[in-house]
Amino acid sequence: MRKLLVFLVLLGVLLAVLDRVAVAGVEREIARQVAAQYDLPAQPKVEVHGIPFLTQAVAGRYEKITLSMGGMTTPDGAKVAKVDAVLRGVRAPLADLVQNAAGADIRADDVEGTVVISRETLSARAPRGLKIEGGGDDSLQVTGELTVAGITVPVTAKMKVQVVRGGVRLSPESVNGIQVPNASRLLSFDVPIGDLPLNLEIKRVRSVPEGLAVDAVASDVPLRG
Repeated sequence: MRKLLVFLVLLGVLLAVLDRVAVAGVEREIARQVAAQYDLPAQPKVEVHGIPFLTQAVAGRYEKITLSMGGMTTPDGAKVAKVDAVLRGVRAPLADLVQNAAGADIRADDVEGTVVISRETLSARAPRGLKIEGGGDDSLQVTGELTVAGITVPVTAKMKVQVVRGGVRLSPESVNGIQVPNASRLLSFDVPIGDLPLNLEIKRVRSVPEGLAVDAVASDVPLRG
């Protein structure tokens, strides 16, 4: 009986070790695939959730995987400070990962993500002479100078953010200081961020200290590079 107990304990330890080794391997492969897919300068952080992992690996389906990417630039030129995403129902057949990792068809049923667009990108799209300030309190503002009818005037405006086709639009909610004629037209501008990683589609936007957080979703997302 004692030998049997020792054997069972050792077997349990071995399975636990194998479980952790296997999950680390899958996390590395998914990180590699995502880095290749989006030409990232560094591999993202990937974490497979759920214990035991081996049962998910054998089934070739992972219920929840979290993914964190660092800075990147989207094809439409938006500088992204970071991307945090939750992937659900990730299909990654174990046999494919072992035998043909480079060609494995890894995809997620659903993705929920938050993409942070840097203030640098927002300021680059603002009208000449203005820059983005604020953030973190559900508001952004532009400050700087506008030239109107040949006269340069200082401007500070609280901006509201709206989701539009292919990106977001910032327009003045209130203007402080000298009143500027046609302020809405002169101060409004669009930021194209339609081509987000992981095929994410914008649902809402909010102000954060780094710039603008875009909450987005997607379905049936390929992760293969």
